[in-house]
Amino acid sequence: MSPARQPTVQAAGALVWRVRQGSLQVALVHRPRYKDWSWPKGKLEPGEGLAAAAIREVAEETGHDVVLGMRLPTVRYALADGRRKHAHYWAAQVAGRPDAPALLARPPVPRASTTEIDAVRWMDVETAQRKLTRSDDQKPLAELVDAFNRGCLDTRAVIVARHGKAVSRAAWAGDEADRPLTPLGRRQAQALVPVLSAFGVTQVVTSRWARCEHTVAPYLAATAGGAIVSERLTEASHQSSPGQVAAEVEDLLTGRTDAVLCTHRPVLPTILDVLGAHARRKVADKLPAADPFLAPGEALVAHVALTEKGPRVVAAERHLPAAD
Repeated sequence: MSPARQPTVQAAGALVWRVRQGSLQVALVHRPRYKDWSWPKGKLEPGEGLAAAAIREVAEETGHDVVLGMRLPTVRYALADGRRKHAHYWAAQVAGRPDAPALLARPPVPRASTTEIDAVRWMDVETAQRKLTRSDDQKPLAELVDAFNRGCLDTRAVIVARHGKAVSRAAWAGDEADRPLTPLGRRQAQALVPVLSAFGVTQVVTSRWARCEHTVAPYLAATAGGAIVSERLTEASHQSSPGQVAAEVEDLLTGRTDAVLCTHRPVLPTILDVLGAHARRKVADKLPAADPFLAPGEALVAHVALTEKGPRVVAAERHLPAAD
């Protein structure tokens, strides 16, 4: 295979930030092999998702367990062997930030050896701009700084998850509320665990119907947590009172916790309408607008900033379900 036809190398990482005495600071790593200062990042492991890889690589290279925030620009460049590399970035804060408990769903990650990373430094933005070796690494930093200046960098995640693939209605003889997940649906539920963990979910709200409860069950097992089981989020309740679903979403948007809401396809338009009403046009236009809105097992992450005018959805991203 010629270099031009080789697969693109996918990597993920984060711009870990904090505020000290009113100034924005970011964490850079130094790689002695390349003699460069860069963002913590690394290649995906087989079967690993981008968000999970970003969390793992930041932990390995900095020693920090982080919670992801909004997506930042992807950096694309050519490697020495002719292959292309895409480095995907998020804004991130160290887990254990104020009002966010430490996460329980992640195994300990060993630090990278000093031959890979020999220094981790917190720097103010101006210093980081001078230190960064690769000019393309300025792109995600510029967006991070812009979000900070607009008061939109400190966000919480409200994640909307559609339940995993369920046994078809035609093949199920029992009550609709008890219709279970298929084997694929159970794999999709497992695949949600690293996604919800990456965004620091501590509040789980789910329809009481079995296929939704079973979709969030693996995450609850991993975190030793509990769920808020809602009758409002079932298909039947939504059909009679969509306003109650809208109220549920409003409550999550105004809260201070990272949360996931698991529900059904017919309920999604009401939820998306509420998210869109709290978003700038540029963000609202990127929300799913056509049936089925989300695939079974797919998650939509809405990044919410609490402003003087109330909650604002400042960014959104989608995480696809596990493959067949």
